[in-house]
Amino acid sequence: MSSLPRFEACKLPRSLVVDPPLSDAELEAFCLRNDGVQVERTREGVIRMNPPTGRDTTRANSEISSHLFVWYSKHGRGEVADSSGGFYLPDGSMLSPDAAYVSPKTLARTGKGQRGGFYPGCPDFVIELLSKSDSLAETREKMERWIANGVQLGWLIDPYRKQVLIYQTGVETSVFTDKTLKGHGPVKGFHLDLDRIWHYYED
Repeated sequence: MSSLPRFEACKLPRSLVVDPPLSDAELEAFCLRNDGVQVERTREGVIRMNPPTGRDTTRANSEISSHLFVWYSKHGRGEVADSSGGFYLPDGSMLSPDAAYVSPKTLARTGKGQRGGFYPGCPDFVIELLSKSDSLAETREKMERWIANGVQLGWLIDPYRKQVLIYQTGVETSVFTDKTLKGHGPVKGFHLDLDRIWHYYED
């Protein structure tokens, strides 16, 4: 793509069809040019863009990421990523979770990629936090793409219904509504107090 566009947040299109699709290098250049906008690429090559989140989502995202990092800091193995991280998936897409964990085994297999670039593989665990601007149906589809590409465990947190949809490899999606969400598999020992998350949507 000879000239990469730059968009203002107030005039941001939610999707952009590019023909031919952006290469990985062009995609990363596009993201740098539109810093502050969450950019993703579908497996079909469609560019999807999300504007900055509102106060409720920003605070809840910070809470989630901080708790994941505290859990990670106790063992320091692998890596954690927040909503600014991007992952090149086997199906050709590039998706960005709200929080993620990559195990040492996965890092050893996929590598860390180029410094400053996106991860060259799929994380083991992801969290997606539904925001006002998100479509539940589209976010559920995104969770299914995560699982299809190799994520072992995924949580779709829906603060508006006060529930979490739990996705796992080879297991039917389940709904969780209790107070404390407990991780297993790649994030065994990680707990998330959902009352703390719901609080940000009530005050």
